[in-house]
Amino acid sequence: MSKSIKAPWRKFYGEQKGHLEYPNFSAYKLIEYTASKHLNNISYNYYGNKKTYHEFLKQIDEVSRAMKAIGVKHKDVVSICMPNTPEGIISFYAANKIGAIASMIHPLSAENEIKHYLNISKTEWLVAVDFTIDKINKIIDETKVKKVITVSVSESMPPLIKSLYIATNVSKTLKLPSLNPMHYINGDSKEKNDKRIGWKEFVSLGKDYVKEIDDEFQGKDIAAILYSGGTTGTPKGVKLTNLNLNAAAMQNFEHVGCIRDKDKVLAIMPIFHGFGLAVCIHCVQYFGGTSILLPQFNAKTFDKIMKKYEPNAVVGVPTLFEAMTKNKNFDHMKLSYLTCVISGGDSLSIELKKKFDEWLEKHKSPATLREGYGLTECCASSCLTPLNCYRPGSIGIPFPDMYYKIVEDGTENEVPYGQEGEIVITGPTVMAGYIHNKKETRQTLRKHRDGRVWLHTGDEGIMDKDGFIYFKGRSKRMIISSGYNIYPNNIENVIDSHPDVSMSCVIGIPHPYKVMVAKAFIVLKDPNKENDETLSSIKELVEKNLARFSWPYEYEFRDELPKTRIGKVAFNVLIHEEEMKNKERKWDQAEELLEQVEDETGSDELIDNMKEQDR
Repeated sequence: MSKSIKAPWRKFYGEQKGHLEYPNFSAYKLIEYTASKHLNNISYNYYGNKKTYHEFLKQIDEVSRAMKAIGVKHKDVVSICMPNTPEGIISFYAANKIGAIASMIHPLSAENEIKHYLNISKTEWLVAVDFTIDKINKIIDETKVKKVITVSVSESMPPLIKSLYIATNVSKTLKLPSLNPMHYINGDSKEKNDKRIGWKEFVSLGKDYVKEIDDEFQGKDIAAILYSGGTTGTPKGVKLTNLNLNAAAMQNFEHVGCIRDKDKVLAIMPIFHGFGLAVCIHCVQYFGGTSILLPQFNAKTFDKIMKKYEPNAVVGVPTLFEAMTKNKNFDHMKLSYLTCVISGGDSLSIELKKKFDEWLEKHKSPATLREGYGLTECCASSCLTPLNCYRPGSIGIPFPDMYYKIVEDGTENEVPYGQEGEIVITGPTVMAGYIHNKKETRQTLRKHRDGRVWLHTGDEGIMDKDGFIYFKGRSKRMIISSGYNIYPNNIENVIDSHPDVSMSCVIGIPHPYKVMVAKAFIVLKDPNKENDETLSSIKELVEKNLARFSWPYEYEFRDELPKTRIGKVAFNVLIHEEEMKNKERKWDQAEELLEQVEDETGSDELIDNMKEQDR
């Protein structure tokens, strides 16, 4: 540890190591090495289809040979546009084994977003879930992609579940009635398209590749590209090295402290998300646990998942835990097997933490809800509530070898304990930079006087004298909705491209279940066009160009938008206006309830007093 960096949190590590030794090889090599100690453990469980580590490594080898057979070379980019399926994680490790870079794409991205990700990463090879093919076909000729390997989510399902999936989900999920459903279920290409190949046909090509595969990857080499908003809230490709991913796996296992060999972990967070890839997959595969793969799930029926798999650990977003407390189907369930519960992806309120801990105790779980913090730029998780030490409102203490400072905004000047400033981070999980974006990389990764490179998060926080970190808010314009990042600038760019729009501004507004959703304020060139037809046209443009989860929940036409003194849109004014509207709605509801009370004595005075206190 550098003597120039203060680390008061280390006294709370207990028996946990403060420093780890990180190998100088690939992410694949790490799990290959650790798997040799538990080859018969179950690596993953997909709807009851279980594979041991021995079988998993064999699948990776088969796919890595298939990749070599179609021409994938060292440092080529293989984009993986998949939900949490075996083929998704096998493709990631297979690419890594041969020294290729895996670019992880959200499969619900709009066609223009997919095109952007493929082009910015210079992708030549694409593994894609079949329901994205309609979008991919429209943009593939505008990219450098040579081959598209198509896979169905049902590819690795057990026969009975696969049959049920075909019977109940294909027509409504894929919405391709003009095509043969079996074409998509089997992942085979019946169309005349020499760029397309089905999964089974693709894997079979590897049988003819008999050369030895040399793993040339080192720790410093780029292993994956994930997409994040960075410090300015516009999507960028984050370059993560093998060292980043391996350090994240090792640090999470060491710091979490409540997971062990053979434990089952629900892989809810998606593999195109840092939390999903680094924690739910790579970390679990590192320590010999089982990743329970779920391509999608419904929080309202989460009780069925818990009952079926009995996981030892659940990593999710706050909305999941809120939904669990409201699910009556849990009422008579015992969760004694659940020993580790971690919240990430969004802020966890003190009230929800208290409520969920009481809920866990009621259901006989020995766990408590622990909050983690991180960014894609540092493999998603670098700070976590210690196992047996919680401080209200705190996101915990840094992982081994990770160091936090709170500095004056825009500087490297550290502020005193207890004073708010920008959270900055250094350590082995900090990214190599943004792909093809030197300006944003220089702004985010800065070398300080101590000689270390620090990640400037754009997030506001406080550190107390014991090193506990308190997250206070995001200075960058980003909305987090049910754990997904939504970038206002990205939505505004799409809306502003509409021929009738003069300007727009997007902010986050509260939502009872998703926590936050996007709302768009729009100024038209011609105010006379403020009608349903124009709004429908704007919505159609948004829905074509943006992923569903980022579509605005509300739209509002304005004659003008508030401006700052230098002429920029004052989005904070819009946020304040919405907060005041939300308060008024709450008071309206309170007044309606009080009117129903038979004894109305003093009710008006009570409301007036409460409103005055609130102001």
